[in-house]
Amino acid sequence: MIPCSNPNYDNCDAQNQPAETDWHDILMDSIVSAEQLAKVLPIDSDEIKQVTAHYPMRINPYYLSLIHTPGDGIWKQAVPDIREISDPSGMADPLCEEGQSPVPNLTHRYPDRVLFLVSNRCAVYCRHCMRKRKVGASHVVTDETIREGITYIQKTKSVRDVLISGGDPLLLEDDQLERILQQLSAIEHVDFLRIHTRIPCTLPHRITPALCRMLSKYHPLYINTHFNHPAEITAEASRACSLLANSGIALGCQTVLLKGVNDQPAVMKQLMRQLLRIRVRPYYLHHPDVVSGTGHFRTSIKEGLNIIKSLRGHISGMGIPHYVIDLPGGGGKIPLLPEYIKGEHNGMLIVENYQGKRFEYPLE
Repeated sequence: MIPCSNPNYDNCDAQNQPAETDWHDILMDSIVSAEQLAKVLPIDSDEIKQVTAHYPMRINPYYLSLIHTPGDGIWKQAVPDIREISDPSGMADPLCEEGQSPVPNLTHRYPDRVLFLVSNRCAVYCRHCMRKRKVGASHVVTDETIREGITYIQKTKSVRDVLISGGDPLLLEDDQLERILQQLSAIEHVDFLRIHTRIPCTLPHRITPALCRMLSKYHPLYINTHFNHPAEITAEASRACSLLANSGIALGCQTVLLKGVNDQPAVMKQLMRQLLRIRVRPYYLHHPDVVSGTGHFRTSIKEGLNIIKSLRGHISGMGIPHYVIDLPGGGGKIPLLPEYIKGEHNGMLIVENYQGKRFEYPLE
């Protein structure tokens, strides 16, 4: 394990950090510069400076403690890579979020739901982030943009589902987040709310009993979180998810398929099993979006399909996520499946099971 420079975190051993550690203190001690990072990790400071001039860095001490070796799956997600600024492919906003925003920081792509950004900060600035253009920019989300978003939702009767995202909504203080939840819950045509957050993975200390008591007042409320590697599922992460689940909040996970992080069937299988153990249902496996600065994370779709095929029959169906691509230009998500149907013959469907064996099944 690579040591942390702050002695207050028990050498940053995530298993030994006390549950009462204040999340504000952990966030305050985050690494945000090449000079700070060079004190704890073997990095090229000049390269890090070049990248952070374009895309900010934040690695909090807890998440830093999960790095065991240079270049491992946690390192790749958190430590800036020079390829982020030399990526010839991709677009800043491939999903056309800005083009489908009737008001700032609100995307209305599907008829009955909206994506509502209420924070510009995250506990870790993930290098694969699909909103690299926005996250960490202090001017992006303001009290005024939040008011405009709520007003739009109030006026738009077709909206039944509000997905609260960012940045990370759970980096708002409890009272700030509650004001938003109160106003959205009071809108008669909104059926339920969802929060998208990586906090249970990247800063689990933020999940406190007080936060959970507040959230439990706004059911039906769903939380989708984001784990990408088995090493992220620590005792602290498990505790955070248990607190949320015990508050009656259904938890899902939106994993991103990342080259060098989780693009091996054995790693993905372990991750999905561990998610079920901590009461988080695998929901989506996202193929990486075509975002500028993330090309080095992208795998082929064929590799993604092979990973899904490797899960089928070998772990519970509850642990198999929907493998999806999000179409450039704002076309929405499309599920992808391995090819199990192999043809038809004499009124029978020819199908292949998880073992590669073929069977016939009546077409009618």
